[in-house]
Amino acid sequence: MYKIVKKVPLNPTVTMMDIEAPFVAKKAEAGQFIILRVDEDGERIPLTIAGYDREAGTVKIIFQIVGATTEKLNHKQEGEYIQDFVGPLGTATHTEGLKNVCIVAGGVGCAIALPIAQKLKAQGAKITTVIGFRSKDIVILEDEFREASDRLFVMTDDGSYGREGNVCVPLKEMFEEGETFDQVITIGPLIMMKFVVEATRPTGIPVLLSMNPIMVDGTGMCGGCRLTLNQNGKKVTKFACVDGPDFNGYEIDFDEAMSRGMMYSNFERHAHEETCNLFAKEAK
Repeated sequence: MYKIVKKVPLNPTVTMMDIEAPFVAKKAEAGQFIILRVDEDGERIPLTIAGYDREAGTVKIIFQIVGATTEKLNHKQEGEYIQDFVGPLGTATHTEGLKNVCIVAGGVGCAIALPIAQKLKAQGAKITTVIGFRSKDIVILEDEFREASDRLFVMTDDGSYGREGNVCVPLKEMFEEGETFDQVITIGPLIMMKFVVEATRPTGIPVLLSMNPIMVDGTGMCGGCRLTLNQNGKKVTKFACVDGPDFNGYEIDFDEAMSRGMMYSNFERHAHEETCNLFAKEAK
């Protein structure tokens, strides 16, 4: 059992928790993930590590409430426990040797991007960050990114905060002005990452992205998180859990990844509705 030592709502649908997991905290690195179960009968869900404190023995997770399991998790309070918390899994984000990096993150993907920005900053790299949201009311982690970045652009689709437009707007402006980077790192919705890759492609700057597909066991055995990469004209199958979650953005078959990512959306929505109804009945 793993204790929830801190719980903070970041916006109406996104919550941050610090979980007491000293063995995970001891080995965790930016870019890796964990798999948790809320209770004995719960499903396994992957969540990227959003931070860690080795001395305190805690691991930070940030999750969006979209399905039954995240709804159950969000009903847990400080001092309560979750059943399983396994990790760290996956390969840590490669940051060595990078001196000038542009990080482009959208929505809850900002939770994954933040520890990478913090690690790069600690290594002395120059960090330009672009974060994007639909509107002002769902902006998260702005202060943390401002501290970890040399330059920060905050974008909202409706212009209610920061600049109006998507994350590609400042990115393209920088490229048009002749700016270059050792690497662009992008994390967020698949469609956003696809457009970031296409915006960067003409420059030839390497693009690294973090994939979070359907995942079951996190060890490469189930094949649920398989991805198709186009490498030198050949299609290659990789698994996000063991080969990633970071991949070369130019190699990803985004159309296939987006199609597979929508496979269980109806099931997820119905399960979420049933769980909400259950909690509502229990509250009466």
